[in-house]
Amino acid sequence: MAKKTAAKAKKVTTKAKKATTVKAKATVKAKATVKAKATAPKVAKVAKPRKPAADSKFMQPLKVSAELAAVVGKGPLPRTEVTKLLWAYIKKHKCQDDKNRRNINPDENLAKVFGGKKAINMFEMTKLVNKHLG
Repeated sequence: MAKKTAAKAKKVTTKAKKATTVKAKATVKAKATVKAKATAPKVAKVAKPRKPAADSKFMQPLKVSAELAAVVGKGPLPRTEVTKLLWAYIKKHKCQDDKNRRNINPDENLAKVFGGKKAINMFEMTKLVNKHLG
């Protein structure tokens, strides 16, 4: 009988070892899955670039006065394009103030557009340019 109980005990310990091994493997596998999810690179959603409506007021071509045409060129142009061309002209002819970059020191052509003022703030510029768009 001692042999039977010893054999039974051996079977029980073997089953227990297998059960703990299976549990350990499952735990290791679960930890690996969690770790893989944590270290996996997150894919950010890519925002679609916004397309301005072609019929918006900013994109609507406007007539340019003769004074402004001397600076930005002839033809009906949208406000956004006029602003871009105006800044290109200002930078090309170095009309921006060296100390205060927000101020513009107009040359002859720009002085006609800005009403003969000696120095213009960049925020005043758009207000004065709007008078030459129609």
